[in-house]
Formats: sequence, C-alpha cells, structure tokens
Amino acid sequence: MDMPATHDRLGEYLRAQRARVDPRDVGLRGGGDRRVAGLRREEIAVLAGVSVDYYARLEQGRERNPSPQVLDAIGRALRLSPDARGHLFRLAGLNPALGRDSSRASVHPELLRLLDAFPTSAAYVLSPAFEVLATNGVAAALLSPFAGTANMVRVLFEHPQARSVFPDWPALTENVVHAPRLNAGIFPDDEQIQALVADLREASPAFRSLWEDQTVGGLTRMFKVVHHPDAGRIELTYQTFDVRDAPGQQLLVGTPAPGSRSAEALAYLAAVYAPD
Repeated sequence: MDMPATHDRLGEYLRAQRARVDPRDVGLRGGGDRRVAGLRREEIAVLAGVSVDYYARLEQGRERNPSPQVLDAIGRALRLSPDARGHLFRLAGLNPALGRDSSRASVHPELLRLLDAFPTSAAYVLSPAFEVLATNGVAAALLSPFAGTANMVRVLFEHPQARSVFPDWPALTENVVHAPRLNAGIFPDDEQIQALVADLREASPAFRSLWEDQTVGGLTRMFKVVHHPDAGRIELTYQTFDVRDAPGQQLLVGTPAPGSRSAEALAYLAAVYAPD
C-alpha cells in the first residue's frame, strides 16, 4: 500500500488533531449543534491567528508552504505535545529529514559492549522500524517466546503469544504504534518503516486503527509486565536512550526492582537460556 503524499499526510494529521481538542479546553462552548468531534476549522483558524481560507487550504493539501510561525501557532492552538509538534513540522517539510543511513542498520561495537554492562536488566537496541538489532543475554531470554520474529511491532500484532506474554497488550500497542509513526516522519525514506506499515495496515485491523489515529510520541519511561511461559510474571521499568551516533536507533533497558520476585525470575531466565 502506497504511503500518502506529504501534503496529504499533513492534512490528515491536522484533521485528526483538530478532532481531539475539547472546545471547553480552549474556552469555547461544547455540545450544542456541533456535528463533528473537536474544533471546527474556523475555530482553529481564529486561535492560530490565520484566515479560515488559509487553514482550510492546509487541511485540503492546497497550501504546501506554511511558515514555521504559522505552524507554531497552529500547534499551540491544537495543544500539541513536543513530539506531536515536531511531527507537524516534519510533515510540512520544515525540519530537515534525515536520509537513509547505513549506520542505523548496524550496532557499534562499543554499544554492543554496553549491552553487557546491564547483567541484571533486559537491554536491547531497536532500529527506527523497531527491528531488534542486538540484545544482551537477559533480553534474549526474556524475548525467547518470540524467537524467529525480530520486529517488536510485528511481535505485538502478528505473534500468537503476544497477548498472553504481554497482559497489558492494549496500552503497550498504543505506545509501540505511536513511536514508529513519529519515526516515519523523521525518516520518510526508510524502506523498513514503509514496508512494516503497509503490511500491518493490510493484515491487522488493530494496527490500522491505531495508525490512522494519527497520534505520535516517542518512547519514554514505562512500566511493563511480561508473563513469560517459563518464569511467570516479571515486572520491569523501561528507560529509553537515543543512540546519538546512529540516528533512529534506541537503547531500551528494562530493570526489575532489586530483590524482587521479578529480579529472581529474570536471573533464572538468563541462566536457563545462557549459551552453552
């Protein structure tokens, strides 16, 4: 499935974000004769200080060169988060998009050594398309139910064990779809992201619904529960770090509470799945 043209994606994004804003949150009256969710075009135009015709042209893809000042005003009117605002700018072509870079597909030897510096945590490196590029032994053991599937988005939406291994599957899938959508704006020429999105929009109604929701957001600190078939329930707090010398790569580190049952379970898994 072909990705929409950039100006079409900008219009889709603006319409989706406009529908999310509660009129009462910006001092307007809700309910009444409103026929659509969120704000009307003319309301966003007034809040952003632009003409209704100009804003309509943006949503319709007929205005393709908005200024940074206009987009900044529209972003404030739409109450966008920093990630969402950055995505808006990239869709308009105002942030220089990073081109394809072979460094994103490989992991630096120093980063590989760093993975092993987390002997009691699950640490792994993701590509912009959420391919698992490298793991330490603990992460390999934790992800063992999905052996053979190297993409975490595909794991969540295609693997038969995903919902049993991740009991908080609905919340987890939202985060994992919002982040690749952000990456798709940063790396518009990334063929892995394009292929992933095309495949899953076709194969998974759940993915398609979340993708078309137009929400963007980078991975942040999060609490995750894993129910491993060999070790039971494991609770981890994940931190995410950008890999500065390989734009788009991210290091994820999942750590259990010291002395907890989860820490014992993770140590058990690492021992069971340790290479001979």
